[in-house]
Amino acid sequence: MPIRRRVPRRPRRGAVPLIAVCLTTLSPAVAGAATPPRPDHDPALQRQLEDLIRRPGGPPGVIAVLKDERRTRVVKAGVADLETGREPGVHDHMRIASAAKAFSGAVALSLVRLGDLSLDDTLGERLPHLPDAWSAVTLRRLLQHTSGLPDYSESPEFVETLLADPRHRFDSRRLLDFVADRPLHFPPGSRYRYSNSDNIAVALMAEAATGERYERLLRELVYRPLGLRHTSLPQDHRMPRPYLHGYDVSPPEPPEDVSELIGMSGVWASGGIVSTPADMTRFIRGYAGGKLYGQDVVRQQRAWVEGASEPAGPGKNKAGLALFRYATRCGVVLGHTGNTPGYTQLFAATPDGRRSLTFSTTTQINQTLKPDLLRTLRAVQENFVCALLKGKGKG
Repeated sequence: MPIRRRVPRRPRRGAVPLIAVCLTTLSPAVAGAATPPRPDHDPALQRQLEDLIRRPGGPPGVIAVLKDERRTRVVKAGVADLETGREPGVHDHMRIASAAKAFSGAVALSLVRLGDLSLDDTLGERLPHLPDAWSAVTLRRLLQHTSGLPDYSESPEFVETLLADPRHRFDSRRLLDFVADRPLHFPPGSRYRYSNSDNIAVALMAEAATGERYERLLRELVYRPLGLRHTSLPQDHRMPRPYLHGYDVSPPEPPEDVSELIGMSGVWASGGIVSTPADMTRFIRGYAGGKLYGQDVVRQQRAWVEGASEPAGPGKNKAGLALFRYATRCGVVLGHTGNTPGYTQLFAATPDGRRSLTFSTTTQINQTLKPDLLRTLRAVQENFVCALLKGKGKG
């Protein structure tokens, strides 16, 4: 059944230590008649991935998918599973971490197009049970990370619960309760601050506006229109098979498989989605290209402010509405990044959606854990963007 409006647009007012680190740094027509993906033979790109997996603390495996209007290229190095030695594949499942924030953005902006939500709707209007101190925060500010909401994943109570039981089953719709006694960090719109709370609130606003669960909104407004058949939002820790195994790589200790270390109920709309490189390619081409909503919404989504994704993407970063602008030396792409135990993600596409890059590694890389490796990763990602835009790699 199609999603239908249930309420008026304007309602009446009324690696245990590793877990803590990661959560404080946590995001058919469109698919086209693509040629089957095939291994890429660009030696410069291949060499860079092989160098990346040999770096201290580097990922056991990495896979990149570059797609333009004529072909799909796949570059990969290392393994998907250290036990079997199997190579990474485009249909392997993986945690996309905070790149999932783009999905909550896709749901919200689709509802803006339909008239169920407005970017100027406030928490006070849509979610009157939340603290009065937060009531003036708008959907626009949540999507832009300029809301000032305190981050629930930094709450001592939340972290203690997770440390005691990494697979604890949280009530995903009550995650904001962990910070409900706290004021805003700053007046809404006055500055940028990345917060996992923002996208929890976005999903709750979408549910309040439609009377539908967020998971169904994802299926009807995102998965189905973009042809995503291997993307899901689980609540537990289990990974669908086959999957890219994610590892904690902390030399001199041997890599530890952390693929199923934590449950996803504690990140939900902020970072819980599981997908594949193939599905992520379809998603970012449609999402960055504005295929899910009209140009008026696209223009508002691309009102950029100073701010970076987590971890930072290639080049100079700016923040839009659940979308980041990455200005590289070869040109601009739009997308999102994410990191969680075992995985670091980037997906990006040109503003018209015609060229895209999905870049996935099987260990967590961010400024807190591995700043040197992050610098290397961003440089490699920029070279892959140049290969996407210019048709060649740089060694």
